Amino acid sequence: MRSQAQLFASDGPLCFALSPAAMLVRASAALRRALSRRLGFDPGKRRLSGEVGGQAATGTAVATKCFPLKRTLLRLRGPEAATFLQGLLTNDVTLLTTPGGGASAAPAPPPPPPPRALYAHALNVQGRCLYDVILYRIHENTQEEPHLLLECDATVQNSLQKHLKLHKIRRKVDITPCLDLCLWAVIPEESSEEVSHKLQQCANKAVVVTPDPRVDVMGWRLITSRGADPLEIVPGGHIGKVEDYHRHRYKQGIPEGIKDLPCGVALPLESNLAYMNGISFTKGCYIGQELTARTHHMGVIRKRLLPVRLSSPVPSESIPDGAEVLSESGKSAGKYRAGGDEFGIALLRLANIHEPLHLKLSGNSRVSLTASIPKWWPKSVNK
Repeated sequence: MRSQAQLFASDGPLCFALSPAAMLVRASAALRRALSRRLGFDPGKRRLSGEVGGQAATGTAVATKCFPLKRTLLRLRGPEAATFLQGLLTNDVTLLTTPGGGASAAPAPPPPPPPRALYAHALNVQGRCLYDVILYRIHENTQEEPHLLLECDATVQNSLQKHLKLHKIRRKVDITPCLDLCLWAVIPEESSEEVSHKLQQCANKAVVVTPDPRVDVMGWRLITSRGADPLEIVPGGHIGKVEDYHRHRYKQGIPEGIKDLPCGVALPLESNLAYMNGISFTKGCYIGQELTARTHHMGVIRKRLLPVRLSSPVPSESIPDGAEVLSESGKSAGKYRAGGDEFGIALLRLANIHEPLHLKLSGNSRVSLTASIPKWWPKSVNK
């Protein structure tokens, strides 16, 4: 015969011998343990005031910085806005005006909405970059008139507007500057689904809140009314310095603006446009397509834009435009494009990136630099 203590300890068939009160106590304890595990608490420890999920709130919060950008926006609105841009830009602009997925005879869930943002370049007839742009979809469905915002470098806004109006001819599209809007880059210090969820919940407080269409490491893009406080939109946000934004860009090897992509000089595939989701090789014709498509199908790209780090910080004014990057033997390995302090971006021959390199400065001085392959590049080329 088992003792009463043995009966209470039993998890087998003899548990029916427990009194109803004892069974209620055991069930309550089991429920508390399960609830604690579900919420992330440690039942063996007392939770301190101000802790969430068993960890201090200050230790789990992901810092998010909002950077004001020296870029501007143009508004394109009209029934032919998308088809007009389709012939000028490298990416498939119709993705912004048609929902994803194809038609199916069988019942199927509704297709996902079009993307909110798209990255692209405008090229000249020789296939070289004129402007790097990000397009934003403002209209909510295909029944509405196409309404797009076009982000560009602030120093080329007038030039880009003239370029668009030159090719507009009789297209039904209005092109106007957006003087009432401000553009921000929102970059969490580390990737977090919680941050993404919170930003998506705040979308109705801004004109646009969307992931950066280029690469994940560039965070989010935020468009607000001029004068609006982004910290009221971004939970837990802090205003950052634009210099820190460019430092982050250069560390990741992301070109942006006229200095990184000189007008009429930079080639789209050497500028990693395909890696940054900025080109479609299946869309119809656009200005500059011929050379770009031929280079892609040949599969030979000998030079690419890469992040570089100088051995010591150098003032940008000490580096002449298009300064040569040389190998140890003195042979040209590429050209330095732009940077800040010790980080920058350079167009380098892939055959030379693992060699000791140096940069020629004004006054016959020089500084060593190291190139690296970004982690966000496709694994097949991460060699």
